[in-house]
Amino acid sequence: MDCVACGSAAVTERPECTAQGYRRFRCRDCGKQFNERSGTLLNHTQYPSDVIALVVLWRLRYRLTLRDLSEMFLQRGIVFSYEAVREWEAKLAPILADELRQRRWGKGGARSRQWHVDETYLKVGGRWAYFYRAIDRDGNLVDTMLSEHRDMAAAQAFFRSAKATTGVTPDQVTTDGHGSYPRAIRSTLGRHVVHRTSAYKNNRLEMA
Repeated sequence: MDCVACGSAAVTERPECTAQGYRRFRCRDCGKQFNERSGTLLNHTQYPSDVIALVVLWRLRYRLTLRDLSEMFLQRGIVFSYEAVREWEAKLAPILADELRQRRWGKGGARSRQWHVDETYLKVGGRWAYFYRAIDRDGNLVDTMLSEHRDMAAAQAFFRSAKATTGVTPDQVTTDGHGSYPRAIRSTLGRHVVHRTSAYKNNRLEMA
């Protein structure tokens, strides 16, 4: 590991770690002391980076509220405020979004443009909601969304989110046949997108 101050490779590891368990180092050239997280977006934060990353990932992926996340982690003995979640999201969301887009664009190909979409009714934080989910032909997750309603507006919001997140407009979408999907697909993805209805073909969603 090179020095974060001068870039020198003359770095020695110190015997003690930080309070969060990160290794400490000292540069023999400039005398600077630093740790594994020095110089990163999460430097000086109170909590480990993997905990913060998980909070932000759940916030983005499952559309959980700021207070929901603080309460969920409180049950695990990790205490932070909803304002902390807002700050972490502002720091990490752009980086996670760019990384996600690069990975999905890298896969590319016709197979990633064939989506299977379904929704499940489940309880989240004591409240019932519809969990929308889409995968591609290879079983890779495209996007997810929680909604209080199972209607046209929810379906349109989900397709807009999936399109914005992936940067991809599918050539074909297979659904379970709910009546809101045909118009939602036409209005958000375009009339050229082929819509197929098949509960059997969407069984892969139940197993994903």
